[in-house]
Amino acid sequence: MRHNGSIPAWPSPFRPRTAVWATVLSLVFTGAILMSGAAAADEPDEEAASEWPKGHYPLPESGDVIGENYTVEARDDETLLDIARAHNVGYEEIRLANPEVSVWLPGEGTEVVIPGRHILPAAEREGIVINIAELRLYYYPSASDGETPRVETYPIGIGREGYNTPLGKTETTMRLKDPAWYPPRSMREEAAERGEPAPAVVPPGPDNPLGSHAILLDIPGYLIHGTNEPDGIGMRASRGCIRMFPEDIESIFDRVPVGMQVNIINQPIKAGWDGDMPYVQVFETLEDQEYGMAALMETLSLLERSGDEGSVPLNYEQLRHLLENPNGAVVALEQAPEPEEEPEEPDAGGLYDELAALLGPELVRQDS
Repeated sequence: MRHNGSIPAWPSPFRPRTAVWATVLSLVFTGAILMSGAAAADEPDEEAASEWPKGHYPLPESGDVIGENYTVEARDDETLLDIARAHNVGYEEIRLANPEVSVWLPGEGTEVVIPGRHILPAAEREGIVINIAELRLYYYPSASDGETPRVETYPIGIGREGYNTPLGKTETTMRLKDPAWYPPRSMREEAAERGEPAPAVVPPGPDNPLGSHAILLDIPGYLIHGTNEPDGIGMRASRGCIRMFPEDIESIFDRVPVGMQVNIINQPIKAGWDGDMPYVQVFETLEDQEYGMAALMETLSLLERSGDEGSVPLNYEQLRHLLENPNGAVVALEQAPEPEEEPEEPDAGGLYDELAALLGPELVRQDS
């Protein structure tokens, strides 16, 4: 029988007791609704506390892999660069992850892969680590007592050919908000040759290529700074400095103290573990060179584990293919295929017996 939500018409002797129970049940249900409402009101706060900003990850207690790849749908007015910036990705990363998608007009509803998975560089997890081969910066902020250690990663732009970003360990020396820019002499001379004299100084503002925030390094003339041309993030387009999206440099600006270690490395091959699965990530080299046996051995050394952790047989053919076709993707290395057993060659007697059983001994004698 269908219940219409009203209290059934009990016989008259039971109506007073029914009314009491109805009142009790009403109070119980009202309390339950209030409690569930309060719990629902608390849920957003708990979710907000558990959410991490894009590019922020808890530091793995063991292992080297952070983040996940995912897909989004492009809107009609978005370029691939707009999508990349919104999802903490640079130009080369988004282009390589979506080779068939137009950079300037992906199209409404087009699925775009966001390459959000990374292998942490093989470097000390302290301060700032900049992998120029990857065009990416890793920031390891200090964790307070009881705070989860984390890593933040951001896409960057670096020096174009002829203006290589220097490698090695250095440190931050000064932070500047709304910095003025002093074009180097070489740039002023080049501009003068083109008949376009460059100013001796560019004040803060929209025409300043340093953006609104700059962190000076203990390498004369080199900075980590913002930009007034964000489309160049994820490219080799500067004169050696490290450029970040304006919102990214602003997010770390007040949290990077003077004297923090900055380690600038060039690791076109990264390898590491996530649980019992080995992963490799290969980028195009900055110089015109090919990966050879040395690169293969380097990758294998990154995947070495202690005897207690055990070893996994690696698929060297797959690894070689990745080295020959670098695209920046984090790829799980499959286990080496089991060697095929070679079939045993039957001896003459065995073959004769099989043929005799199949054809009859007289036919076999005639053929022989």
